[in-house]
Amino acid sequence: MDFPILSLITILPLVGAIFIFIFDNNQSENKNTIYVSLFTSFVNFFLALFLWYSFDKNTADFQFIEEANWINGFIRFKFGIDGISILFIVLTAFITPICIISCISSIKKRLKEFLIAILVLETFMIGVFCSLDLVIFYLFFEAGLIPMFLIIGIWGGPKRVYAAFKFFLFTLLGSVLMLVAIISIYWITGTTDVVQIYEIKIPVEFQYLLWLAFFSSFAVKMPMWPVHTWLPDAHVEAPTAGSVILAAILLKMAGYGFLRFSIGMFPIASEYFIPLIYTLSIIAIIYTSLVALMQEDMKKLIAYSSVAHMGFVTLGIFTFTKQGIEGSIFQMLSHGIISAALFLCVGVLYDRVHSRLINSYGGIVNILPKYAFVFAIFMLGSLGLPGTSGFIGEILVLLGTFQKSFLAAILASIGIILGAAYMLWLYKRVVFGKLEKKELLELKDLNYSETVILFSLAILTLVFGFYPNLILDTIHVSVDNLISDYQNSLILNLLK
Repeated sequence: MDFPILSLITILPLVGAIFIFIFDNNQSENKNTIYVSLFTSFVNFFLALFLWYSFDKNTADFQFIEEANWINGFIRFKFGIDGISILFIVLTAFITPICIISCISSIKKRLKEFLIAILVLETFMIGVFCSLDLVIFYLFFEAGLIPMFLIIGIWGGPKRVYAAFKFFLFTLLGSVLMLVAIISIYWITGTTDVVQIYEIKIPVEFQYLLWLAFFSSFAVKMPMWPVHTWLPDAHVEAPTAGSVILAAILLKMAGYGFLRFSIGMFPIASEYFIPLIYTLSIIAIIYTSLVALMQEDMKKLIAYSSVAHMGFVTLGIFTFTKQGIEGSIFQMLSHGIISAALFLCVGVLYDRVHSRLINSYGGIVNILPKYAFVFAIFMLGSLGLPGTSGFIGEILVLLGTFQKSFLAAILASIGIILGAAYMLWLYKRVVFGKLEKKELLELKDLNYSETVILFSLAILTLVFGFYPNLILDTIHVSVDNLISDYQNSLILNLLK
């Protein structure tokens, strides 16, 4: 395809944001702002679906390549996608209009600026998954901090400023070493082109420090234990739409980074640091699941569950098996849908009662039957019930882990048991029981927009649970190529 569709999908949300910026910020013009943002996000989603439809699943080569000189040829702008990145682009384009619809009624001040921040953030997130140059990747990767910082700091809860700065400083400081590593890679190889670096092969003696530098950024962004403490604060204070984007997309950028850069560029170092990854992943799965059991704030409980689920992702990636890596990718996509839905479910109750505390509810199944139904689907998906997308990712990761470490797989399985405990206990306390609080009697069930959003996410949770090949068929060839390159690098290193 000669048409630069990747650039269009990346830039279109930014164009929409600029277009919105020209309107005056008054009540009558907010309708125009909403219409423009919805139109832009839906067009981008349909473009992403068209891109997926046009994608050749039978090759591991990067497709839809776009290249241009930048900074006098010192750095080249380069876009391209493979079977791994295309799915994250579709997920990003799908989640954005959901966030826009959900925030229309919940954001009471500066709606125009909020929608601009969402659209700008979409541009940066899609740019991360399209970039095939390290500098371009870094610019998009770090630029996403700015709109997210503003979303938390301006539209967040009572402690929003503290949470925003904690989020910004953790993620920025973690990425400083990655910038140093990118400069070092240019000095070693003479290029920042990812495809060329794959072919050149970075010398083994440099891989270990470079791997740690990239790890310092991805571990914070994931987030991995013990640098996960910014996430619960950010989720609790962020508005619902901010929590949805943070959980569904921003955390996945680090998992994608592990696949594209840590393994792709530093295979020998990745093999060397497997024990470190396994240890941190197991601790994250078990420890944060136990912490989730103790939470009284629904958002904080879901935030800690996200850390546990990301532990499965890193565990699967570094098994270097087909099942493990495909399971980790599936888990990221599934978590993007389910976690988004869970935060939206919390947002539905918060908009009505203005409380996220679990003990503020109880017995709402009697007055919110539709809500209780979809909440049950997402709760069961989160704990990995067969028939939901959450099961597919976790079982594939465990199958891959069993091939590498029986002990790690057994310990990771404990996290599934704990996950069932905290999700079922959350559902029991919020939905079931006696309806004793009088202020809950006047609650109304899901409105039209909430019904459309949550039932759409519920359908996807079940569809991908019963038909996982809709995703797996897209990533098979790219994952096989990733594993093959990794194994060839290990063999060449042994021969030396």
